[in-house]
Amino acid sequence: MQNSTSIRKMIVGIGFFCATCVAAVVGYSIAGWSLVDSLYMVVITIFGVGYGEVQPIDTPRLKVFTALIIVAGCSSGIYVVGGFVQMVAEGEIQRVLGVRRMSRGIEQANGHVIICGFGRVGRMLASELKELDEPFVCVDSNPERIAQADELGYLVVTGSAGEEDTLMRAGIARARVLATVLPDDAANVFITLTARELSEEIEIIARGESTATQRKLIRSGANHVVLPAAIGATKIANMISCPNAASLLSDPKQSERLRSDLQSLGLSIHEYPIESTSKIIGSSLGDLQSTCEGGMMVVAIRHADQSLLKNPKPNQTIQSGDRLFIVTNRSDRVSLTRATQLKKPEMLYRGSSTS
Repeated sequence: MQNSTSIRKMIVGIGFFCATCVAAVVGYSIAGWSLVDSLYMVVITIFGVGYGEVQPIDTPRLKVFTALIIVAGCSSGIYVVGGFVQMVAEGEIQRVLGVRRMSRGIEQANGHVIICGFGRVGRMLASELKELDEPFVCVDSNPERIAQADELGYLVVTGSAGEEDTLMRAGIARARVLATVLPDDAANVFITLTARELSEEIEIIARGESTATQRKLIRSGANHVVLPAAIGATKIANMISCPNAASLLSDPKQSERLRSDLQSLGLSIHEYPIESTSKIIGSSLGDLQSTCEGGMMVVAIRHADQSLLKNPKPNQTIQSGDRLFIVTNRSDRVSLTRATQLKKPEMLYRGSSTS
């Protein structure tokens, strides 16, 4: 923004300077001077050379005109030079201050995340961490990507993440997690090895493209390995096998968090269709919960008209054709089925085993 202001100032100054020169030439020509004499007079007058007048300036009108040309020409020249100096000074000051701010921010970071690679995955990861208010540092050897991260206000380090010096500048000694998300499996393996040598305590999450790479990353010291291709295939399979549940959990962020939370608690989400012969038609969700021995929670209801009701209230009435999305564990699912004589759920979303 500031550099654009300086450039605009220079353009305005140059335009005014050129207009002054043209006006001066026209003015002297009107006074009866030749074109060459007029140009020469303008040059020695505006640039302050002062060799002497080409022709006598003996009338008050010419004297005033010449004085105005001197003032306008010098002022516009100073304006242009000032804009140039401002542009150079501001750029240098911003660069120095930016480096100092970045260094100070990284030095003060503690328990932060180091993102190795600011490509497509790295940008999405950084955006997620920013939303979660997690401190992080982006590392990349590509100056253009680093510039993009810097414009977004992220802490950045320029250099190869496979070099010890680069990871040290990123504060690996104080970092909590290192995520290497480069599209190059060999680079991710090398970064994992380097990071593990520098820190035994840091948690390393690595991106991999194949199961063979996954084994190498684990042996190199990675705590977790993410295979984007496998995750994508699982998501597509879920959408094909159970479109209703997939639409319920269509938000990738909520879907991933929900899966992780449910799995850690031994839970899963099931889809129950309510047939016209079900004995719970006309009952409320509160009545349904009270008839079950174990814990359960109805997170959504898809009605027969395909409208979706999220977070239904306990007094919500169950109707024929409804599809209930219920979070429960295996033992409670058996209790729920027996108490309500529901059919076996059509889908078991990723969670506890069905056996």
